[in-house]
Amino acid sequence: MSRKVVAIVGTLDTKGAEFAYLKARIEAAGAATLTIDVGILADPAFPPDVMAADVAGAAGADLAALRARHDRGEAMATMARGVADVVAGLHAGGRIDGIVSMGGGGGTAVATAAMRVLPVGVPKLMLSTLAAGDVRPYVGASDVTMMPSVVDIAGINRFSARIIANAAGAIAGMVGAEPPEHAGDRPLIAATMFGVTTPCVTTARQILEGAGYEVLVFHATGTGGRSMEALIRGGFIAGVLDVTTTELADELVGGVLSAGPNRLEAAGEMGVPQVVSVGALDMVNFGERASVPARFAGRTFYEHNPQVTLMRTTAEENAALGRIIAEKLSRAQGPTVLMLPERGVSLIDVVGNPFHDPKADAALFAALRGGISANVELVTLDTDINDEAFAQAAAERLLAKLRVA
Repeated sequence: MSRKVVAIVGTLDTKGAEFAYLKARIEAAGAATLTIDVGILADPAFPPDVMAADVAGAAGADLAALRARHDRGEAMATMARGVADVVAGLHAGGRIDGIVSMGGGGGTAVATAAMRVLPVGVPKLMLSTLAAGDVRPYVGASDVTMMPSVVDIAGINRFSARIIANAAGAIAGMVGAEPPEHAGDRPLIAATMFGVTTPCVTTARQILEGAGYEVLVFHATGTGGRSMEALIRGGFIAGVLDVTTTELADELVGGVLSAGPNRLEAAGEMGVPQVVSVGALDMVNFGERASVPARFAGRTFYEHNPQVTLMRTTAEENAALGRIIAEKLSRAQGPTVLMLPERGVSLIDVVGNPFHDPKADAALFAALRGGISANVELVTLDTDINDEAFAQAAAERLLAKLRVA
């Protein structure tokens, strides 16, 4: 049996010794390697399998011309486009089984551009000085594994040697792992969940799985919503149970878990059957309490844990969210159901809990009712969103739409 092949993307001009060490450790762990040079300053420290000139050429550029212009930003952007094309071609041709890189800001941006073009499930590991911060721009909607380098990728010393060796062992183990035995022929349902909508989604998921579907649950933390929308656009998803649309509140108000302005659009554009609700639109997410912007002083807050502070949305914000959702759903090209839970949109928006605010919820519901077009089926239940009856109704509505789609 041939060995699995790990693509190594690196700036072999400035970090040649470090990448040579990574290559040696991966090969010692039992995998083969294929090196891709993305350095733009000088010749590589050792001969790569794919030259930097070829990477630049894949982006329609000339490496010598890039060097002559001395514009590092332009060069990095060009090499990111080129290496993404090169890596996609190598994977399509069956020549690589996984990918790894190391770097700081520039190296991380270039290498993860290549990682993001690979399908979900292909091992991707980025050893980076940026891994302990906000990695959303580098991970995107993919499954890139970010590993903190602790020290800079600058020389082989007692710390960097151990960390690089760990990275080598990790990527060698990933590509060598046997694929799981799992029935992969059931149609896929995408569902969105937050901690405060977990009972609803858990019950609905069980019903859908019992009906023969496989349910992918996405945590509505910005990355989750973007990943779900990408899979829908990729044609993988048969139906959507978008119970938890809270990411729209963060986008509108300025929280930290936005999935961007195009959230809640993919299913409609693709004509995929969808059942949508208003889960966790009672909240906007921030980090620790001290991270909340001063402009929100005086608002109602709930400290979910020391690292997560929730802020209650107002009636005005809820009305705006209702208009946004109504406009998005009204454009849908496929079967669309909007479900409203009149007694609360989350676990903490029910009677006796800190975000219970009937006026804010009423503003949300009124805007939705007044804004949706005739192509959206409206279902209103006299329950909260986590009531078993609501979850059952949501699952049954989606199953009905899937049967006729």
